[in-house]
Parts: sequence; C-alpha cells; structure tokens
Amino acid sequence: MLDLNLLRALDALLDERNVTRAAQRLSLTQPAVSAMLTRLRESFGDPLFVRSQRGIVPTERALQLAAPLKQVLGEIDQMLQPQAFAPAESGMTLTLASTDYALRAVVVPFLARLRERAPGVRAVIVPVQHERLQAQLESGDVDMALITPETTPADLHARRLFDERYVCVMRADHPAAARRLTLERFCALDHALVSYAGGSLSGVTDQALARVGRARRVTVSVNSFLVLPDILLTSDLIAVVPSRLVKDARGGAQGLAVSEPPLEIPGFTKTLAWHERTHRSPGHQWARALLFETCEGLAGEAPR
Repeated sequence: MLDLNLLRALDALLDERNVTRAAQRLSLTQPAVSAMLTRLRESFGDPLFVRSQRGIVPTERALQLAAPLKQVLGEIDQMLQPQAFAPAESGMTLTLASTDYALRAVVVPFLARLRERAPGVRAVIVPVQHERLQAQLESGDVDMALITPETTPADLHARRLFDERYVCVMRADHPAAARRLTLERFCALDHALVSYAGGSLSGVTDQALARVGRARRVTVSVNSFLVLPDILLTSDLIAVVPSRLVKDARGGAQGLAVSEPPLEIPGFTKTLAWHERTHRSPGHQWARALLFETCEGLAGEAPR
C-alpha cells in the first residue's frame, strides 16, 4: 500500500526530473527522496526513472502514471482542504436545543438574521434535554445548545453569550402598577412563577426573600415562560421574569408594566455549547459567529 508521501514524491520527481530539486520542493533531504524512489520502484515493479546527463528520465510506466497521479493528488488536496462556506448558497440543516426562555430571547432574533443572510439554511429547534444533551451533541442530533454554565458538560466547547437579570412584571393597569413597588407591597401580592420541572411553588425569588427574612404567596406555577404574559394580562398576578422576555414591554407596549424588583435577585448566564464534532466545520463556525453577533447586539456588549 502506497502512502500519500510516496505519491507526492513521485509527482515531484516527474515534475523536476532531478532528485535534488525534488527533495528541495518536498522539504526533504536527497537521501530521503532516494529511499522513497527505491520504495516506489518496488511497489510498481518498474525503475520509473533512469539516469541521464541532465538528471533522471522517466520510464514509459512513469509517464503513464503522471496524469492520473496529478488527478488523484488534486482530489486528495481538495478533500483535505476545509470547504469554503457560502451562507447565501448553503442548504445545511442546523439543529439548536433551547429552553423556551432562550427561544424567545435568543432564537427568535437569531432566526431573523439567519433568514436574511442564509435563506436556504434550515433551522430545527428542539427542547433542551439535559440528561441526553451530551449524547445528542455527539451523535449529531443536536448541533448547538443554549444552556447555562452550571448545566454545561465539562468536555463541551462553550462560550458565554450574556448575563441576564430579573424584573417584575404585571399588567399595565394593575392596581399596584401606579405606585412604587416596595418590598412590603411585593410580598403582599399574589405571584406566578415558572417551574420547568413543573409543580414547584418556589424559585430563586423565594430564596432571595428567605435571605432577608421575608416570603411571598405564589398562587400559580406554570412550566413555560411563553404562557406567562397571557396569565398576567388576565389577572392581578405579578411575576419575576428574565428581563429579555419583556424587553419590548416597558411603557405598557404589550399591556404590561415592568419595574425593578424591591430586593436583589441573582440573575444567570446564558451559554452556547457545542461538540468537538462540529468545532471546525466552516458552516457551524459561521452559524455560531452569527449567534454571537446576534447576542452582542441584544446585550449591548461583546460576548466574552
């Protein structure tokens, strides 16, 4: 079996008709190229080259090999070179795992940019399944995942997108919307929260309240942020939500009033994670860069 280096040596010898010049072209020593020529002769059962006053002359067999050898080496070089990615012409499919929060805060604006720059790229959005995510990324069932640093497996590539904070939201004509939201009023209101696992009536806000010796009354728990605005618009409930979910609601633009919480509630970091399998793929590199650019525009700062 001939290795690629022997084929490149034969190609150089056919072009240069001189062992010394062929060695220089290959960045090898003359004895190394002479040894490779010996192996080539053994493999093809032909001298391939004979000595002349001006160097070496290819045999008939070597001349027959010249054209197919150029073709094979050209195809190998093309295969080894990374394929240039043309977004406007691509028809690749990109699978992105996302929570419903990230779906609204990141995926929606990302898809808008994707459609503008790569209209042929198909996007498949699936829910994040933390227990299966590693296997999904390895197998190619998922290409990228919008998660948090705490839920990112250690052996994945990951990059911070932005830091998120919490705000208080209620309907714009809520009785409490016209007054400053003190801690006392905050705790006296009925609250709704989102529990991804479902069923929980306590979250990060309750932990923050406990640290200052206070508590609130949670009367509605849902497992999706997407339904929460409709619940708030039709009730006297208040909710503490990530700010990017209601970034267009300030001033009552969506019938909602947004205010700062009356206590410090720790936020969270949103991260993009991907597998080594797609790390060097030109198409996936481009898609990740577009997602980073999207989040940079939303966050008003460059991702770190």
